[in-house]
Amino acid sequence: MSRILVTGSSGLLGRHVASSLGEAGHAVTGLDVVAPPGDATWSHVTGEAGDLAVMAETAKDMDALVHIAAIPRPTGRPAVDVFRINMAAMYAAVEAARLSGVRRFVYASSFSVLGFPFFEKTIIPAYLPIDEAHPIGAQDVYATTKWLGEELVETMVRRGAFSAVSLRMPWIQTPDTFHAAIGPRRLHADAARDLWAYLDARDAAAAFVAAVERPLTGHVRVFISAADSYMDCASADLIGKAYPDTPIRTSIAGCAALIDTSAAERQLGFAPRHSWRDYPASEN
Repeated sequence: MSRILVTGSSGLLGRHVASSLGEAGHAVTGLDVVAPPGDATWSHVTGEAGDLAVMAETAKDMDALVHIAAIPRPTGRPAVDVFRINMAAMYAAVEAARLSGVRRFVYASSFSVLGFPFFEKTIIPAYLPIDEAHPIGAQDVYATTKWLGEELVETMVRRGAFSAVSLRMPWIQTPDTFHAAIGPRRLHADAARDLWAYLDARDAAAAFVAAVERPLTGHVRVFISAADSYMDCASADLIGKAYPDTPIRTSIAGCAALIDTSAAERQLGFAPRHSWRDYPASEN
């Protein structure tokens, strides 16, 4: 059993991660400004992830720190607030981990480091499916904070503070959120901005458990995704309409995802198990 601090533990992703870590036998403490759900099985500390004093105190004696807390998009708040809040929390998390001698740091990064889906100037994928060698292309402030967050993690790994995993994820969904969130999105050309990608929260949580438990060195940065797209038509047809000039490096059969998760499979043993196609049908 390890002692693990999870920031942002009351959010959609955070509560799935905290719960899964607990089910895996770890002693979990959650840090969030919002109280956890009533059925939470982990200890809770109410506090700001961007407050270094709070973070350092809470991280004492922890074996791993899982950093999820962040403003999750660049819309709805001033850009200056998104940058300030996300970067303050990121710095406090890595510095608290260093000060406390945490051995493993796991970071909730995003596939938005590529520039999707919030770009201002149109981005065309250099190739498909996307993998870790694809060029970084952040344009908006949220994507920029996610990329800078990875680089802060890298600086700490470089100085020997801890080993780390950065998980680059697309849109997190559950059976309860999928149809309302993605149903309308499918009807618009802007769905191509997502690369039609999503990830079930349970699969995301499993990846975080693996990222905590797997014997790794250095800083591992990997994409994770559902195995399929969120559309009900062939991925090749979607590519042909939205990105007709993009080179296809490997076969993309049927409704397969356009994010290659083979690196996550090799390094973390990650394999997505859940698909929206198995979710209960929408009532609408």
